[in-house]
Amino acid sequence: MKSTPCRFFLFLLLLAAILWFGAQPYIADLRKGLPMNSDYSGSVNAPDFPDGLEWLNTARPLRLRDLRGKIVLLDFWTYCCINCMHIIPDLKRLEAKYEKELVVIGVHSAKFTTEQETENIRQAVLRYEIAHPVVNDRAMQVWREYGVHAWPTLVLMDPDGKIFGTFSGEGIFEPFDKAIAAMIRAFDAKGKIDRTPLDLQAEMQSAPRSLLSFPGKVLADERSRRLFISDSNHNRIVIVSLDDGAVAEVVGSGAMGLKDGAFDEAMFNHPQGMALDGPRLYVADTGNHAIRLVHMETRTVETIAGTGQQARRFNVAGPARVTPLNSPWDLVFCNGALYIAMAGSHQLWKMDLARGEVAPFAGSGREARIDGPHNSAALAQPSGIATDGRKLYFADSEVSAIRAADVDPKGRVETIVGEDLFEFGDRDGRGPAVRLQHPLGVAFHEGVLYVADTYNNKIKRISPADRTSATFLGTGKAGMDDGEAATFDEPGGLSVAGGKLYIADTNNHLIRVADLRTRRVQTLVLRRVEKLRASARTASAATPVTLPAQIIGAGEGKITVSVTLPAGYKINAVAPNTVTIRSDARDIVALAGAAETTFSQPTFPIEIPLVARPGTTDIRADFVLYYCENDKDNLCYFREATLRVPVEVRRDEKNFNLALSYAVEAPQK
Repeated sequence: MKSTPCRFFLFLLLLAAILWFGAQPYIADLRKGLPMNSDYSGSVNAPDFPDGLEWLNTARPLRLRDLRGKIVLLDFWTYCCINCMHIIPDLKRLEAKYEKELVVIGVHSAKFTTEQETENIRQAVLRYEIAHPVVNDRAMQVWREYGVHAWPTLVLMDPDGKIFGTFSGEGIFEPFDKAIAAMIRAFDAKGKIDRTPLDLQAEMQSAPRSLLSFPGKVLADERSRRLFISDSNHNRIVIVSLDDGAVAEVVGSGAMGLKDGAFDEAMFNHPQGMALDGPRLYVADTGNHAIRLVHMETRTVETIAGTGQQARRFNVAGPARVTPLNSPWDLVFCNGALYIAMAGSHQLWKMDLARGEVAPFAGSGREARIDGPHNSAALAQPSGIATDGRKLYFADSEVSAIRAADVDPKGRVETIVGEDLFEFGDRDGRGPAVRLQHPLGVAFHEGVLYVADTYNNKIKRISPADRTSATFLGTGKAGMDDGEAATFDEPGGLSVAGGKLYIADTNNHLIRVADLRTRRVQTLVLRRVEKLRASARTASAATPVTLPAQIIGAGEGKITVSVTLPAGYKINAVAPNTVTIRSDARDIVALAGAAETTFSQPTFPIEIPLVARPGTTDIRADFVLYYCENDKDNLCYFREATLRVPVEVRRDEKNFNLALSYAVEAPQK
């Protein structure tokens, strides 16, 4: 067997884990249930966090000694891992139920090289909407000190800072719910529970809002001249024109949930891949573990597969609407059937649309790279799928490989390029010598596969015939540069139409368009974007910010409204920017003879005449601003803000003018 440093390192970790846990039987394994006659206190002091680690979702590094009186739950995870994604909803449930007693801390111990970077972890924290503190265990020091050997692993500590129990795998809510509830009872009786809130600083509080939020997949249809976008973190599908980027439809209210109905009422949960069959659009509703059908003619959404609950078994087939699925990530339509990249169960599934039935198609459910007949082959988190009518090509993300399965059910699974679970990198070449890093997207066009080599920030061009791979787009550097030396940030989905490659540039919140002949990349400029803001989950009314009170004299004057943008940014002139200024009491301050005035496409500063009479009132300004980099016209970000200025009008005051200014924060990158 070939020996590698990675395998040797993992062997040492596994050995350390066996020795550490084996020598300490008094630590409860929560997978086996709660220990009998337990007082819910541990015997082993939990190792504290080393100095010098980088933290997210907190303004300062945390120390376990500062969390005495809290129940602490460490979640050892890595952001590529589908099992780690699956327990996030359970962690959120526990945090909500035990809001005052429990502190969850994510210990990010990376598998892939790119996952070691704090900025990439920050993007994952935003993408998964994680609010608890996360520490970057880049060198896996915390992992080793706790003897962890698998993702995800959870370690529960009591309020005295001692380890009570551990758990590896999914299905965490019930055992931890029982243990935490019992621990609270036991330590409350001793007066040892501290319910003082922690002063945290969530990354999402300072993150800018964008028109799209972590778009996962795209589907370009040349016949209808439409581009379908999975606007994943806005929980909707956006349909735009291939001709001018105008938004034609928004499918989904933007609220997260599982609800059928009209476009503006339906709910999704982080949708990903799509497949089109005439007026029917099929959607992998990943977070809902469901397949949804979008009826373009009637503008309605229907659930056609999945129950909304994650499947716990690998090989269950049956009627589609009552059969649980497991994180469907991408879809492709072939020969009248729908094929599903079922990332959560490490399989490909097939849905017979005529019969309304689903069943596993390829993969045993074991996570590995094993070629062979469909039922004995092993896959590893397939996350992108395409077809040439004879074969299903899929991005097997956890083994960083591109593989193929025959459409013939008696066929085989084979690896085109790539090697194994811990063999990854960025190397062009042939067959097993090729190195990719967690690819998520694949598109087939004219005998060639275009692959979103996600963690390498590149697009690769792979020939299934001779099993060669070469870099097609991207420098490897994370960025959003257009042109011949384009840069991307974890692109996740691809689609080809009209000689162009459409790219879901996930962490940049953008759609990029590459000319297949010239390899020149441009950022898609979205137009008629009012529908996007209206339905986005994050587009609720902004909380008013109160500015210092101002005093003016009674009589005629003016109000000057100014906006300051971050260095290197400009207002986007083609977007629907608006500013509305209003007075809460027109009889005290009238604006241009009215109580309210609105400016569309304003040029700052704005000057508005006013007439003031003695008294007090509030002046309010509502901003909707779209802004982008100076050298780009793509719609990157938008801001909504409401400012409130208390105003006192005095007869003896000689200043008759008001000034209102709004400074837009720089977006984090």
